[in-house]
Amino acid sequence: MEQKKYKRTTVTSALPYANGGVHIGHLAGVYVPADIYVRYLRLKKEDVMFIGGSDEHGVPITIRARKEGVTPQDIVDRYHGIIKKSFEDFGISFDVYSRTTSPTHHQMASDFFRKLYEEGKLTEETTSQYYDEEAQQFLADRYITGECPHCHNEGAYGDQCEKCGRDLSPTELINPKSAISGSVPVMKETKNWYLPLNEYQEWLKEWILEQHKEWRPNVYGQCKSWLDMDLQPRAMTRDLDWGIPVPVEGAEGKVLYVWFDAPIGYVSNTKELCEAAPGRWGNWEKWWQDNDTRLIHFIGKDNIVFHCIIFPVMMKAHGKYIMPENVPANEFLNLENDKISTSRNWAIWLHEYLVDFPGKQDVLRYVLTANAPETKDNNFTWRDFQDRNNNELVAIYGNFVNRALQLTKNYWDGVVPECGSLNDADRKAIDEFKDVKGKVEHLLDTFKFREAQFEAMNLARIGNRYITDGEPWKLRKAILQDPANEQKAEASRIAEERVRTILYISLQLVANLSIAFEPFLPFSSKRLREMLNLTDCDWSRLGQTDLLPAGHRLAEPGLLFEKIEDEAIEAQLNRLENIRRENEAAAYRAKEVKPVVEYGDFEKLDIRVGHVKACEKVRKANKLLKFTLDDGSGTDRTIVSGIAKYYEPEELVGRDVLFIANFAPRKLMGIESQGMILSAEDFDGSLSVTSLVRPVKPGSQVG
Repeated sequence: MEQKKYKRTTVTSALPYANGGVHIGHLAGVYVPADIYVRYLRLKKEDVMFIGGSDEHGVPITIRARKEGVTPQDIVDRYHGIIKKSFEDFGISFDVYSRTTSPTHHQMASDFFRKLYEEGKLTEETTSQYYDEEAQQFLADRYITGECPHCHNEGAYGDQCEKCGRDLSPTELINPKSAISGSVPVMKETKNWYLPLNEYQEWLKEWILEQHKEWRPNVYGQCKSWLDMDLQPRAMTRDLDWGIPVPVEGAEGKVLYVWFDAPIGYVSNTKELCEAAPGRWGNWEKWWQDNDTRLIHFIGKDNIVFHCIIFPVMMKAHGKYIMPENVPANEFLNLENDKISTSRNWAIWLHEYLVDFPGKQDVLRYVLTANAPETKDNNFTWRDFQDRNNNELVAIYGNFVNRALQLTKNYWDGVVPECGSLNDADRKAIDEFKDVKGKVEHLLDTFKFREAQFEAMNLARIGNRYITDGEPWKLRKAILQDPANEQKAEASRIAEERVRTILYISLQLVANLSIAFEPFLPFSSKRLREMLNLTDCDWSRLGQTDLLPAGHRLAEPGLLFEKIEDEAIEAQLNRLENIRRENEAAAYRAKEVKPVVEYGDFEKLDIRVGHVKACEKVRKANKLLKFTLDDGSGTDRTIVSGIAKYYEPEELVGRDVLFIANFAPRKLMGIESQGMILSAEDFDGSLSVTSLVRPVKPGSQVG
């Protein structure tokens, strides 16, 4: 199917919660790929608007405010500035970065809700929700904690268990309590307004599953899993005191659900920009309601359902808005093989990174793009960061640029020499890089930023190989030998022509690098153009061999990148190790010793030794393993255990483990589990199966 030609592109990036700083997971997941794409479109002279802003409503803000004993407004005022500066420091080139506490946003979100309400697009429902009688308020899902019914984590939230990752509803929690007062909440009736997602299910199936099969597999797959189930109405209002008041009668004490008001922030921020510079941007409606506009959302995987299902239904119900053409959501980035966690301070914060690595924004942008979690979770390690800087940016890119510029300075006083006749080596180098523009464009157009950056780096690889094979420094020596000898004079002339040609072609490659890397590494690309004495960055000329004419004077060369020493990396690893120890100590302190029990209660548990005869993963259950045990009875025993995340089945076959033999059987994924494998939970939440120091016969009791 032929792609539609659009007149303009609206690019949004997820609005970060203004309750903390920005870390590398945010940068890798959303903001660097969005910035790469927008810079690329601008270089192509396309009409594009890049929209960002802080999400300043919702429960995470109020939780932070309550912890610090300040108002939610104090929190968002502080972190909005920190977040905005971090983005500016790393070259995230928003056209507008505003906030959802702005008067423009409050008015636009209220008007949007009011229109849906007046046109009967919302339903009014009375439901029972948890209420804190001591605090005298209804509890948002995040203000309810309790035991997860799946993994029995005692610190699960009312919307999600962060240990096992399951989505929850507050009523599923075992022994729920209020995070505000610590009291046991009661159920109380309340009225809210709902968006009837079920009424749009068939439209969503056609629009996503049939019309957008080109979306990334992770995005398409998550949408399909939702649409394969029956969608239910979703509340668009909440019983809270922080947010945009619901603009209808009988809604006192209620605010718009944060996932209703936040995406409208993209639109209200656009309106602010257009009203501030109408000559440049025109009216806001053309960026959101014109069919000649293409809409792209850059988000993380935790926001897929909101941007692909809920927000599109809101816009469809409104009736005037365009739908997103693509939603290139990334998966998550881990840090040193552990999930990034702001609550545990297991993160690399952007403002702290620049203190330790001043001027190295592009190094981090490069590494995060090279490890981009585009279709699956990926991992950041400080050793890989060092290796990519030293072995790629320094040894390949920087080395080629430095050699080409320094040789030109030494041999031709920094002036681009004339190109002589070409030989096969010259033509091969030119042929290798002349198609780079088409390759990089195709990859960027299809949101494959990791591969696009790799192709850009290929220019430097080609250049390094070309200049190394040509050995202009050896040819230069031949030029200086005995020019009075006629034969040697001719050889010198040929050698000089080869040196001029090699440097001319090398400099053209360097100039191409300054264009090809502009979307990825804007700071070093700018420095490189300054060294080349170039003021223009014309994407249309990428791949050409006449970017620097003969006679063009270069500026003083310098190092684009510098080596990162082991000491700097050790300091970062030591910092993380200290954080890990602090977290483990805190987890130990938080693990209260359970109430004293009588020995007779312990004796009721029949703990035995079992020999693992077989072990396999349970189909369609990522966390479960099925054990076949020799329990000494002569009949095999089957036990299902939730430890698949921590072991491969073959690791456990042949081992002796402890299990509880007298638990009542229960079915898990259709398999009857006859007991429980005993495991120890580390402070990081990982599980380790208990085993024995020396062999004991199967069926032996523990007591």
